[in-house]
Amino acid sequence: MVVAWLCLTFGVAVGSAILPLVSIELFVLGLVTQQPSISCWWIGVAVACGQVLGKLVYFFAARGSLHLPAFLKRKEKPEKAGSPFRLKWKARLEAVRERCHRHPHWMFGTHAVSSVVGLPPFMFTTVLAGLAGMSTALFVATGTIGRFARFTVLAASPALMAGWVH
Repeated sequence: MVVAWLCLTFGVAVGSAILPLVSIELFVLGLVTQQPSISCWWIGVAVACGQVLGKLVYFFAARGSLHLPAFLKRKEKPEKAGSPFRLKWKARLEAVRERCHRHPHWMFGTHAVSSVVGLPPFMFTTVLAGLAGMSTALFVATGTIGRFARFTVLAASPALMAGWVH
């Protein structure tokens, strides 16, 4: 039964990574209150692996290694292609990308903190890591370790709170 719950947790984690409207935090809290026999360590592993696997889609798409289907691509409007707003946005994006290439340790640090704390949002740093050309191994390692820490603590939190109340 525990394995089934962990597989479901992994699936929800992948889904929440791809579709951010799904809250893996609420799922984990609900799971540990309904199934207290499941170890917070195993929950942390399942969520971390699922979250990073799901975020790889955004990472590879931002990097240009994954080509999105046509219906997901924004249609370019010829009359607005050279608009000042669009040019300004592209210039800012290029400036951020160039700064990330000059200071790769910033991207590593930002992504590592984001994977644990959630600020800046993990989705944002995932895309930025792809744009900056962060290595896949470094992205997976920092994301997995950070997400494991975050969700293991979250899974342990109801039991810790219950211990403080009694």
